[in-house]
Amino acid sequence: MTIAGSDSGGGAGIQADLKTFAFHRVHGTTALTCITAQNTLGVTRVDALSPDAVTAQIQTVIDDIGIQAAKTGMLLNCEIIAAVADHLTRRPIQNLVVDPVMVSRAGAQLIDDDAVAMLRDRLIPQASIVTPNRYEAQLLSGLAIESLAHMQQAAKKIYALGPKAVLVKGGGMTGELRGVDVWFDGTRLETLRTQTIDTPNTHGTGCTLSAAIAANLALGYPPLTATANAKDYLTEALQYALNLGGGQGPVGHFFPLLTPLTDCH
Repeated sequence: MTIAGSDSGGGAGIQADLKTFAFHRVHGTTALTCITAQNTLGVTRVDALSPDAVTAQIQTVIDDIGIQAAKTGMLLNCEIIAAVADHLTRRPIQNLVVDPVMVSRAGAQLIDDDAVAMLRDRLIPQASIVTPNRYEAQLLSGLAIESLAHMQQAAKKIYALGPKAVLVKGGGMTGELRGVDVWFDGTRLETLRTQTIDTPNTHGTGCTLSAAIAANLALGYPPLTATANAKDYLTEALQYALNLGGGQGPVGHFFPLLTPLTDCH
């Protein structure tokens, strides 16, 4: 399940998550938190659903289909975060990936301070894996992150908040640390590296990565393996990123299908 917002441009949010689930051959379900009017240039409008509507979607799926893994994305406000956290306390999901959508990869805060505190105190402690980007990790750890050592220190600080594992993402880092991620699960401190893809079309990378981790967990992979598999998937999808619209295009979620038509016989 993805518990997140809708991106009308199809590059991030539940649209990216469902594409990612489908690629991994797991059935995706959704709990929509908000609807955005959005394209490759940005967001022009956001409409939140009621907290009761969000939790009703989660419960309805649990009652019939079941949930082997879930990820949270944009939860938007304090009320929705509280409702989701309360619901998951009563009806825990075994594999919960929390993508703490609080700060953009460019450093702009996306939710208010009360919502940040609610996410930190009520939802992150329930996470199997939490996946903050550089700026979210700074907000959660209270540390300035400028180096690999800083990323490692932040991962340990965030782990102390209660999740079972932390992945501090390096997509917002510069130089040789760009795209380098740090994993910490209380025992293993790992640096995850893949090929750096030079493309401006990176819309939805955070959503895609957390959805791919959830899909791999649903398939039965251990957490670190699930995360490494997801990172490899995202790296390849970035190689086939789509140059759509006038702004930042999305990654190529279905890259095996993106063979040029001239190659078909």
